[in-house]
Amino acid sequence: MSKYRIGLFGFGCVGQGLYETLQRNNQIDAEVVKICVKDSTKKRPIADDIFVYSADQILEDDTIDLVVELIDDAATAFTIVSESLSKRKRVVSANKKMVAEKLGELIQLQKEHNTPLLYEGAVCGSIPIIKTLDEYYSLEKVNEIKGIFNGSTNYILTKVIEESKSYQDALKAAQDNGFAETDPVLDVEGYDPKYKLAIVLQHTFGLQVHPDDIFNQGIQSITQADIQFAAERDLKIKLLSRASRYGDKVTGFVAPHFVSKESPLFHVENEYNAALIEGEFADEQVLIGKGAGKLPTGLAVLSDVAAITRGYHYDYPNKSDKSTFITSEEEVYVSFENGEVIDFGLFNTISEKYIGQKSGYVIGEIKLDKLKRLIKEKNVNAIFTSGAEEEIEVHRLSYSYA
Repeated sequence: MSKYRIGLFGFGCVGQGLYETLQRNNQIDAEVVKICVKDSTKKRPIADDIFVYSADQILEDDTIDLVVELIDDAATAFTIVSESLSKRKRVVSANKKMVAEKLGELIQLQKEHNTPLLYEGAVCGSIPIIKTLDEYYSLEKVNEIKGIFNGSTNYILTKVIEESKSYQDALKAAQDNGFAETDPVLDVEGYDPKYKLAIVLQHTFGLQVHPDDIFNQGIQSITQADIQFAAERDLKIKLLSRASRYGDKVTGFVAPHFVSKESPLFHVENEYNAALIEGEFADEQVLIGKGAGKLPTGLAVLSDVAAITRGYHYDYPNKSDKSTFITSEEEVYVSFENGEVIDFGLFNTISEKYIGQKSGYVIGEIKLDKLKRLIKEKNVNAIFTSGAEEEIEVHRLSYSYA
């Protein structure tokens, strides 16, 4: 009999990835003994006798000491996770929305019941970003973390920019490959990477920030004119999650960025994720790995299962040093269709403005709350400049209006 008996909730893409990677690995003293799913009529690739259809069949089973939660419903996931912790069942989850929105309560439950919850699979797929921040950077002061935290949108942008596919064809390809959901809103509108950034803020800066307080802009409004603008200047457009420390203030947001060849992110394509961590001692380090797909994410969950069997848990050290999360002012490129009335007074400064026959753009510094209002009220798209010394900022380039 295995030392750890696993009760698994959900048998979709990630659940099957976990099951497959666990079956192919004989170094982890754990086995899946029950899998809770909703649909009893659905045909599945393994024997039916392992499946149950009520959460209590796992939660009330005293022989199950490790719960792995891999369902889509964040509210139900929180119920499963909180009840498991209260029963002192160790938990692994990959539900980034649930973790991000309930992180404070989940930290308290872990402390109250002295029972760990791990969620590496919720952030950046196969990249061990949480463990890296918790272990390697435990004594390091991180000044900035940024990167590609969503494999679906990076895959779509690769197909659109590198292969000249239409947005709809690229999205369908992402869905066909299992990188994007049937309803892609969470990915393409930047909500998924925002949930991940909220989790990363805790492990990087010790700050609990609700996702609702983080600015997000997705890739759904990027136009061919935006792509051409970038290509003419040897830039690419990447959807980045970014958090930076300025003294005792921390900023964070998710948005498309112009990225130059000087950045490692320029070369990260398809479903790959990347994280750049800039610390005071280690300077800049880069982590790159697959961020979408059954087996890469399944491996991240498997890693947490293995860590649980070794007694690993998050310490949640106080890294904040009384830091506060603020709404920042950023330099952005905002494109719009000709005839759209833009209130240029929302910008604190403007370094470039162009109005053509069919479209136009403005480049300037603007508060994110004002930018959010502008995007909501007008038919515009926003792309951020890099802000990093090694990446070329848009306003430093020469422009051609031919």
